[in-house]
Amino acid sequence: MTSFQVISLGFLSVILLGSLLLMLPIATKSGQCTSFLDALFTATSAVCVTGLVINDTATYWSLFGQGVILLLIQIGGMGIITIAIAISVVSGRKIGLMQRSTMQEAISAPTVGGIVRRTQFIIRTTILIEIIGAALLAPVFCRDFGFWKGIWYSLFHSISAFCNAGFDLIGIRTPFSSLTSYSVQPIVNLVIMMLIIAGGIGFLTWEDIKNHKWHLKKYRMQSKVILTVTCGLILIPSIYFYFFEFAQAPLKERLLLSFFQAVTPRTAGFNTADLNAMSESGQSIITVLMLVGGSPGSTAGGMKITTLAVLLANAMAVFRRSEFPHFFNRRIARETVSQAATIFMMYLTLPLAGGLIISRLEEQPILDCLFETASAIGTVGLSLGLTPQLQTASHLILIVLM
Repeated sequence: MTSFQVISLGFLSVILLGSLLLMLPIATKSGQCTSFLDALFTATSAVCVTGLVINDTATYWSLFGQGVILLLIQIGGMGIITIAIAISVVSGRKIGLMQRSTMQEAISAPTVGGIVRRTQFIIRTTILIEIIGAALLAPVFCRDFGFWKGIWYSLFHSISAFCNAGFDLIGIRTPFSSLTSYSVQPIVNLVIMMLIIAGGIGFLTWEDIKNHKWHLKKYRMQSKVILTVTCGLILIPSIYFYFFEFAQAPLKERLLLSFFQAVTPRTAGFNTADLNAMSESGQSIITVLMLVGGSPGSTAGGMKITTLAVLLANAMAVFRRSEFPHFFNRRIARETVSQAATIFMMYLTLPLAGGLIISRLEEQPILDCLFETASAIGTVGLSLGLTPQLQTASHLILIVLM
């Protein structure tokens, strides 16, 4: 099989297995079986690290169900192929050329060489960052929910944030509320944002950071582009949100709300503000950020910031009448530009088509439907509250987009 077929079948297999586990009576707090469609939707959202849900995670699923969801998030965030390679290494099996090539495709590595070493680095980095995140969140959650539940909440939200999944357990206060009750809590805001960014910049960028520290000139061109564009995509929306969306909030809350809502649309799915209370302009900006997503070889989804960067560089080259676009004095191949344009068209066409169909089927405003479909294809998980109300056909469309 080709690398594409292996990766696709791996995802489908894990989604199906997760769906079957979530259908068990032990997976729900009520002890009742969950319908196959609801279980399939939740498993797809978890493995694709999206965060869109039909049932509130905290109030509907039992500890077993939440554990299944968290395991699916971890597998989806690290990558099914990464997990498979890691198991093979631990069991002492020889990693063949086909497996190395598939792993290269899965994490967008530049070469096949050293792929097993990179796999080990990915696993160690993931575990370390998630443990640090959980330790930083623990004082707040242990204070609010008790020691053992606080530890579980800290671990769950740390993994969900680093994997850019957006699943949360704060619905125990108000269902589907995400992190709105912590909008002025600096520790939760800052730690979750750092985890989202850490997962979203990609493991190859982390490898450059580990090897070269502050010597930015030694970084790969891809890492330089990722860090530069990431800073821009955080700073510019934050300025807009600060002056136009949260102008009435106190200064501390205003800053936290602005930065958090700029970071989270890049496929994380948490929110500390009521998205329905935002203007259509603000919702549109979030929709664009959801489509852009994170970096190649990261836990984030979307069309990737490198795609956006290539298209912007190509546009600048056209304006300057230059033959080739450039990044940091490095020429970008025409093939790369063509691939970026193809991906861009796909991320415009699919959510638009899905949004139009859902709007017609459900008789809902088109902007709300486009917000949900952009969230699905970008594997973000932000919602205007429409997803739980949709019918079967619309849920299937969202599953396909995820």
